[in-house]
Amino acid sequence: MSLTTTEIELVQRSWAEILPRARQAAGLFYGRLFEAHPELRPLFRSDMEEQGRKLMAMLNLAVASLGRLDPLLATIRESGKRHAGYGVTHEDYDKVAQALLWTLERGLGDAFTPEVQKAWVTVYGTVADAMKAGLFAEIAVIEKEPLLAELAI
Repeated sequence: MSLTTTEIELVQRSWAEILPRARQAAGLFYGRLFEAHPELRPLFRSDMEEQGRKLMAMLNLAVASLGRLDPLLATIRESGKRHAGYGVTHEDYDKVAQALLWTLERGLGDAFTPEVQKAWVTVYGTVADAMKAGLFAEIAVIEKEPLLAELAI
């Protein structure tokens, strides 16, 4: 993964503005996600406040690790594998991106410049690509299991 120093600084600086309001940002994010894509609501069976804390913690870790994100990508891929079991599809990552960018725009106001948006798109794309890699790997395993079961008969 190759982020520029400027992209890293823009994302980290803008995230520092959001972090003190992480709880509100999580509420905005999920509100927007479910308003725009109500079909995703059933994928979230747990307490949404706890889900929001997990989301903000994951984003905080990713943002803090941008200068050395490669070691974290294996963990992110594992998260993608788990998402396959929840029924997440690769298209859902674009829906999440839209809700995240909307939330950042609301939270940052005028500070959400085109440069900041572009940097966030790059970062999210990197993280989402790793999660999708895990998702696709897990889907491939799941799809092969019925074949293996038939061969065992």
